[in-house]
Amino acid sequence: MNPVNIYDAKTRLSQLVDQAASGEDVVVSRHGKPIARITQLSSSKGKIRFGVLKGKVKVAADFDAPLPDEVLAGFEGR
Repeated sequence: MNPVNIYDAKTRLSQLVDQAASGEDVVVSRHGKPIARITQLSSSKGKIRFGVLKGKVKVAADFDAPLPDEVLAGFEGR
């Protein structure tokens, strides 16, 4: 991953994008200092399927009840 001068990056942009698409990160520099990175975008995740865990997860009836004082004190650092 050698840095590419910004002028060279402008003239070879499509080639650098092809490199990034193949998985190689390209660093663009100005005056020898890195300023940007051209990288491959990750593919989108799979489709969300709602209801997969229906009937497998149980929520306690007192799920949203206030915490006992000693537990609350532990969170608050008392």
